[in-house]
Amino acid sequence: MFILWFALPLAVQLIAAADGVPKLDVTPSCRGAAKSGYISSAEDRLKSCIESELRTRDQLDKQWVEFPVADRTDCFAAIKGFQPTYSELATCLEMKRDLRKLRSDGPAGAASPTPARTR
Repeated sequence: MFILWFALPLAVQLIAAADGVPKLDVTPSCRGAAKSGYISSAEDRLKSCIESELRTRDQLDKQWVEFPVADRTDCFAAIKGFQPTYSELATCLEMKRDLRKLRSDGPAGAASPTPARTR
């Protein structure tokens, strides 16, 4: 019984990550960002931030199935504890994808690693 309760949060994360782009309330994060700027009115910055986040969500929606479920789950878990944004989710997923590609491809034109020196 204890194991079932322990596994429940993981199952919820997996379901959230597998079904599609999770629905995030970006308003609190955008509101905080809007209050910190000095160039235009806070209302304009808030509106611009929310519009940008929705564009990022649309882009994520198009690419969602291209990201491995494990990456989607990890990234969602990493951002869900505070005021998450789609930009943060997208950045996490892109970094995981790019790191995986670098590891599999290796640096372009790089020589094989130099063996460790021995004495």
